[in-house]
Amino acid sequence: MTGILDISGLTDDTADSSTLVAQARAGNRSAFGLLIEQNYDFIHRIAWRWSGNRNDAEDIAQDVCIKLGSAIRQWRGEGHLRTWLYRMTLNAARDHLRRHVREKRKAEAYHRELLSDAPPPDAGDDDVTALWAAVKTLPDKTADAVLLVYGEGLNHAHAAEVLDCAEATVSWHIHDAKKRLKRILRAPEGL
Repeated sequence: MTGILDISGLTDDTADSSTLVAQARAGNRSAFGLLIEQNYDFIHRIAWRWSGNRNDAEDIAQDVCIKLGSAIRQWRGEGHLRTWLYRMTLNAARDHLRRHVREKRKAEAYHRELLSDAPPPDAGDDDVTALWAAVKTLPDKTADAVLLVYGEGLNHAHAAEVLDCAEATVSWHIHDAKKRLKRILRAPEGL
């Protein structure tokens, strides 16, 4: 192959980043693989520091590696490779967070919709209707916990899994809901 340097004699320790970048930009898969191998720990470390979560850091690092495959061809080589990788990793981490927040909002909206659209058990019973109406006024996470535990019949552990929180958090939300619902249901109308 003309124009592509041979890296067969290079190891992780001897491969120069600028040589690997040049070869990767030219389409040399081995050079690209070695470039990823040399920088993966760096990328993962930055992702972990930003996210604080091992699973999210893995996802972010993998996203960076995938994006690097196409971005390496457009990189002009200005500045240090690590600076560019740092910027790519931070952008990927921000994208990951935005995606996570969007997904969480969608899930919360779905739970609220279920709570508002679902007919209460024994819809003719005024007390049950009043109870579910009161549940709708609770904070979102508390209402979600009540819906899952009492509306769907899940135990606290399974509800915690659905809500992506600790089981103790679900228990706290249920306890909080009981206190709030007592006040709401005992309050005189018109206040």
